[in-house]
Amino acid sequence: MSRKQWRRTRRQLASVRTWRRRLVFWGGAMLLGAAATSLAWASDWAGTTFNAVVAGRPWLPFLITPLGLMFIAWVTRRLFPAAEGSGIPQVIAMLQVNDEALRRRVLGLPVALGKGAMIVVGLLCGASIGREGPTVHIAAALSYSLVRLAHFPLHVQERGLIIAGAAAGLAAAFNTPLAGIVFAIEEMSRSFEERTSGIVLTAVILAGMTAIALHGNYHYFGSVEVSLPIGQLLLPVLVCGLLGGLLGGLFSHFLVLGTRHLAPLRRAHPYLFAASCGLLLAAVGLGTAGLTFGTGYDEARRVLSGGEGNSWYPLAKLAATLVSYWSGIPGGIFAPTLSTGAGLGAALGELLTSTPIPALALLSMTAYFTGVVRSPITAVVVVVEMTNDHAMLLPLMGTALVAEWVSRHVCAEPLYKALAHAYLHNTGATTGKDPRPPQTP
Repeated sequence: MSRKQWRRTRRQLASVRTWRRRLVFWGGAMLLGAAATSLAWASDWAGTTFNAVVAGRPWLPFLITPLGLMFIAWVTRRLFPAAEGSGIPQVIAMLQVNDEALRRRVLGLPVALGKGAMIVVGLLCGASIGREGPTVHIAAALSYSLVRLAHFPLHVQERGLIIAGAAAGLAAAFNTPLAGIVFAIEEMSRSFEERTSGIVLTAVILAGMTAIALHGNYHYFGSVEVSLPIGQLLLPVLVCGLLGGLLGGLFSHFLVLGTRHLAPLRRAHPYLFAASCGLLLAAVGLGTAGLTFGTGYDEARRVLSGGEGNSWYPLAKLAATLVSYWSGIPGGIFAPTLSTGAGLGAALGELLTSTPIPALALLSMTAYFTGVVRSPITAVVVVVEMTNDHAMLLPLMGTALVAEWVSRHVCAEPLYKALAHAYLHNTGATTGKDPRPPQTP
């Protein structure tokens, strides 16, 4: 270390401003972990409560779900319109805008609190939504709010805190630290900057440690122990990759298409539209004996444990998730996507009888997730970390590559990128690089 570098390091170590910034960021990262864990607990309670209330009353969702979605639509439109949907497209969009007022509105604390509350209400109503995508939005908003408590360099304020919060949110939601980092690189920021990597790693570590301290060190779907002999890999990888990529690409295509073409109808009659979506969800739930309500976690966990699946479940869950997203309520697609993929694997068990159903479920989860979001590395890392099954790593990679290729031909633009562009178009925000020169830390 040169004398100049030593003097600079000594000044930073003695700087009150630098230490305040570090302490604020460290405390904020731990708050993210606590918030993600709290939302996980509340979401689990909401799903369990809904199932208990409607058990033995198949008619009740036709009352609860439409009224619940109407209420959520009303609250969201009146109090925090930026909270609708998954939240990941909003976060990606805020990385591209120059409008600071818009960024503060979309990543404001009221939006974060309101989104978390509406996720719980949505699961209490039986909507087919997940909490993981919204956790990314909530965590990014909490992280971005730290600029009010300490002075951060400009590039950290405009990109670093948002990306770090998003990565930490996903890591804490799934207890998948590597997936959080990969997600930040592959999806949240296609041009990941070296100077923001430190705060991303720090946020993921501190948020993850906090979540583990509160929730325990767990695997999202438990430990799955399954492997395939090298001579039996090709057919399952190809079949799961092709069908999962095709189904995932179709889901993305219809989700984007419906979001665009149904938007005028939803704006004109928001509450009637939400109630209609609720009735459709209730009808799909009735047809599947309630399997499509909620996140789909229980169904995926059962399949991964070796249980048999319902051959109609993947299409029914796909439809329920589409309708839930189109309704405009806050809610993510991560957990329902993984559940749909697991259901697809169970259905393929009737075709590929020589392959264990848990192995097919893992391959199909990866393929369908890749087909939906077009982030193959994130898909592989998420599935491996959630199930603690590293023996399937190479087959999962091969499946993800096949699925990504198929999905690219079905849906030309990646899902979150398309939704982010649509969000920017609807808000009339300008994009591009800020003309001001970046500041160094």
